[in-house]
Amino acid sequence: MLEVMTFNLRFENDHDGENSWDYRKELVTGLVDRHRPWVLGTQEGTTPQLRYLREHLDGYELFAPGRYWEESCQYCSLHFRPDRVRAVSGGEFWLSPTPEVHRSMSWDSAFPRMISFGVFEELGSGRQFWAGVTHLDNVGTVARYEQAAIIMRRLRELSVPKILVGDFNDRPGSPAHVLLTRPEDGMFDSWEILRRPENSSSMTYHKFQGTPQVCRMDWILVSRDFAVMDARIIYDHSAEGRYPSDHFPYMVRVAWA
Repeated sequence: MLEVMTFNLRFENDHDGENSWDYRKELVTGLVDRHRPWVLGTQEGTTPQLRYLREHLDGYELFAPGRYWEESCQYCSLHFRPDRVRAVSGGEFWLSPTPEVHRSMSWDSAFPRMISFGVFEELGSGRQFWAGVTHLDNVGTVARYEQAAIIMRRLRELSVPKILVGDFNDRPGSPAHVLLTRPEDGMFDSWEILRRPENSSSMTYHKFQGTPQVCRMDWILVSRDFAVMDARIIYDHSAEGRYPSDHFPYMVRVAWA
């Protein structure tokens, strides 16, 4: 049984005032420590934020082989529990026509977008799976589709079981979602597999207010190698009403099919 979480951290932004990173960072590590996913995919993490997680997430390792670190860059990142899985190989690339060029972008994308990925081996069973974390553009509709197309071309090349997590900045049923979940390509939306409704309770963005809005933009997609056993949006917050991020994390539990 594997447990996987996607979590948009909200980048380190002093304009967020009382929701700035320094006021939230312990809420983030506390949430992860309570739910303990085997693999955690984060978005928007800057180098200082990811350094903090690497130092304070107990029992996790950050997996970003070959990364070119830049202080101001926002990264998609994988974190894993070495007591559950072993990292075998991995890498990352940018979602543009020049994927090997750091922070490259194209189409109508407002920001550079990327994917970070790894092949992991489940301890005990020896079964391997590919996991990737991404963040599609929040402005460019053409860019989101083209970025999804780049990802899908890579997924088609893989022969191992696959899990793709991220903030896709789009609605279920959008062109990017349809492209990434075509049955003939073998990837499926974990929320839809469980026949969960699309309504306010499924929305994952809340602007630090705790009130779901916009749409269910944080997805976990799985190949047919997995059976989705459970899925939940996580609403953890402090007693004072402060939230770890402006997105709710989303977590699934899957079994080998």
